[in-house]
Amino acid sequence: MKIGVPKEIKPQENRIGLTPESVKTLTANGHEVLVENNGGYEAGFENDQYKSAGAKIVNQAEDIFNDADVIVKVKEPLSNEVKMIKENQIVFTYLHLAAAKELTKGLVDSKAVCIAYETVTDNNGRLPLLAPMSAVAGRMSVQAGAHCLEKNQKGRGILLGGAPGGDPAEVVILGGGVVGENAAIIATGMRAKVHVVDKSEARLKQLTEMFGDKIIPQLSDKTDLEKLISQCDLLVGGVLIPGAEAPKLVTKKMIKNMKRGSVIVDVAIDQGGCVETSKPTTHAEPTYIVDDIVHYCVANMPGGVPRTSTLALNKATLPFLTKLANDGYHKALKDDHNFLAGLNVHKGQVTYKAVADVFGYDYLTAKEALN
Repeated sequence: MKIGVPKEIKPQENRIGLTPESVKTLTANGHEVLVENNGGYEAGFENDQYKSAGAKIVNQAEDIFNDADVIVKVKEPLSNEVKMIKENQIVFTYLHLAAAKELTKGLVDSKAVCIAYETVTDNNGRLPLLAPMSAVAGRMSVQAGAHCLEKNQKGRGILLGGAPGGDPAEVVILGGGVVGENAAIIATGMRAKVHVVDKSEARLKQLTEMFGDKIIPQLSDKTDLEKLISQCDLLVGGVLIPGAEAPKLVTKKMIKNMKRGSVIVDVAIDQGGCVETSKPTTHAEPTYIVDDIVHYCVANMPGGVPRTSTLALNKATLPFLTKLANDGYHKALKDDHNFLAGLNVHKGQVTYKAVADVFGYDYLTAKEALN
């Protein structure tokens, strides 16, 4: 099978779909891998490393899209990439379609087979291909938030961990999943006062066992969220509904009541954001101000640490890609219901319910689509 790895073209996106080590695994399995010239350069992977692993370096993205059976990316295809996707081609990447109407239409029209990293599941209902990037984004959220709290970033002018004579900052983390857990690791490590809000009592118990008295667990339906947010210095939004648009938990009214110079980091922005005033930003211009509150809403946060992110992502995605290439998508998906959950669009049909519902498409189950 021919596997194509184009260079990412989203602004300030420096990750790449495959590392040289992953290419080596695929070529050892008899597959041909096409990598765009200098596609991995910004993540620290050189053309020569890809060549040594058995890849062919290709100068034009058009040639990769034209020749490959499978396109492996990190971020969703942009409009000029969508135009290059062929009928029956397999696209394996993050898609986040529930927040992307035009992209969904483009992929439906392409009649390609589109498998989204973020909706592949495991036997415990978790999201193993989203988890590594959620972990990176969760850790970065507090790092970014701490920076934004500095006065020259228009923040409150406070240090997250405080200092002798100065109290530590109050951090509120919405969502106790992978993002929330990793945000808490960094926030507690920086000695902030950390509240974690989640709707699951069982999950809060797990986090309390993990962090002890370093966090204050808060059950969402028993918490006055408006009051809690009004008191915090840094708010991290890490809520997720798999494959669907994020719920808007933080309203404009709540933001008006926050302290001047407080910071919001909305990690859920890929799925539309969980804050009413959130809009996607880039690493080049990561923040904006609404009602004196600094908003950090970078839609590809892990792209800021591309080497770490690419290595972490490939560790999770490579087993699935190898199965896809070895067995063909039909068998690979049919044999593994967790992998099948990743199928979002199949030859003109929307096969993920949350996406079909939000945009009014007829819904066909992934299983039915393969029959």
